[in-house]
Amino acid sequence: MRTLYWLAVLLLVCPGCRRASPDVVRVGSKAFTASAILGELVKHLCTAVGVEAVHRERLGDTSKTWEGLLAGELDVYVEYTGTLTQEILAKEQIRSLEQLQATLARRGLKMSRSLGFRDNYALGMREEQAEALGIRSISDLEKYPKLRVGLSHAFLERADGWHGLKQRYHLPYATPRGMEHALAYQGLVNGSLDVIDVYTADAKILQYGLRVLEDDKSYFPSYEAVLLYRADLEQKSPSALASILRLQGAISERQMQEMNLLAENESNPIPETVIAADFLADQLQVRVEARPESTLDRLLRMTREHLLLVSSSLLLAVLTAVPLGVFASRSALLEQGILGLVGVVQTFPSLALLSVLIVLLGQIGTIPAIIALYLYSLLPIVRNTCTGLSDIPLSLRESAEALGFSWVARLRLIDLPLASRSILAGIKTAAVINVGFATLGGLIGAGGYGQAIMSGLDKNDYRLILLGAVPAVLLALLAQGLFELIERLIVPRGLRLKPAR
Repeated sequence: MRTLYWLAVLLLVCPGCRRASPDVVRVGSKAFTASAILGELVKHLCTAVGVEAVHRERLGDTSKTWEGLLAGELDVYVEYTGTLTQEILAKEQIRSLEQLQATLARRGLKMSRSLGFRDNYALGMREEQAEALGIRSISDLEKYPKLRVGLSHAFLERADGWHGLKQRYHLPYATPRGMEHALAYQGLVNGSLDVIDVYTADAKILQYGLRVLEDDKSYFPSYEAVLLYRADLEQKSPSALASILRLQGAISERQMQEMNLLAENESNPIPETVIAADFLADQLQVRVEARPESTLDRLLRMTREHLLLVSSSLLLAVLTAVPLGVFASRSALLEQGILGLVGVVQTFPSLALLSVLIVLLGQIGTIPAIIALYLYSLLPIVRNTCTGLSDIPLSLRESAEALGFSWVARLRLIDLPLASRSILAGIKTAAVINVGFATLGGLIGAGGYGQAIMSGLDKNDYRLILLGAVPAVLLALLAQGLFELIERLIVPRGLRLKPAR
């Protein structure tokens, strides 16, 4: 037991769990292509002046990058003014740029001038369909109530999203179910959808020749791309800040679309880091070396990260859940209380749990992911430990008591060995579940196979999705096989024999 304890400590203090050095500039990006490219631009501009920078890419939705910046886990990322005023700081009722800057300053943050482009929300249609129906603006949609509308989850929930737009334009459509942004584009192209929400800098507008409908009632605010950074970056690394501020006014909407198109090219996608390096060389005469990961290197890195998440969370769960299962087996009241508590944790939505942990811990990345996986691992181990101990025949317990065994001695020498098969089955179940759940770590910068899956979903690239999904399946099968082997090694043969019929 003591060995397991020290293994858990080592896993928690391992390099993969530690924060980056205070001298390193930590760059964040959201889970879409344009944000990842902009994050690479910022990272390259830091390294160009000799400052080490790390890019924590594709961190999920706005809340993850914003909370990471407030907590000091990030130093800088690219945000949009409309998102700041209408979503993040909506309660502040900001009406001017000066008010926005003052509100950010109270939180220890600063904002650059516009990078030169807007990435506004808009509605889009296939060009040929819009032309045939004579639809040029959002107001024109009111005349066609039978059009099929598909909207992203974010657009449905945002304060500046669907509900306000529907009311402003008196749109005759029921609120649809949300879907991934990339899948909405596929629905539009294959004809199963007629109208979707788009970002005006999306590459797919060019790729598919879509018509962006005019916002003729000026519903959407301006979404100017800006650098949002911690005020202490001026003291921490003034040279890096001066370098990244060179992006102000340097990127046009067309250039952003073209960079997105290069990254999302279905036949020959170019890595974001290469696209960013080429742009800096062409536009700012800044030359940096871009070294994209090979597929093998990426797979090995993701495997290390995934194993860290699964092994550390599972080990901590075993150290906690087996004792809890032992206590639960002592009485019906304890069993109901403990199993009820860990059962409630198991039903908590995973994305919501990750968001809560980020806020509570003030961190993004590995630690929140490990804690979430640890909590999800408790129920099967506690339940199987309790069940295995409760199913031991009463005659064996009475015999042990007659021989003078103390409760602790009976537990160590008789009860746990007899329940070992059930306990291992619970641990095996938790391990397999963990391998799957750990892919959600890709949403908060914890790495692992989820990073490739999230990137593939954003780009609608099945090769990237498979690069994360197939190894995750193989790892789950490997975990199951490993615990089958462990069972053969430590469970007495008599307990593994099936009863004769």
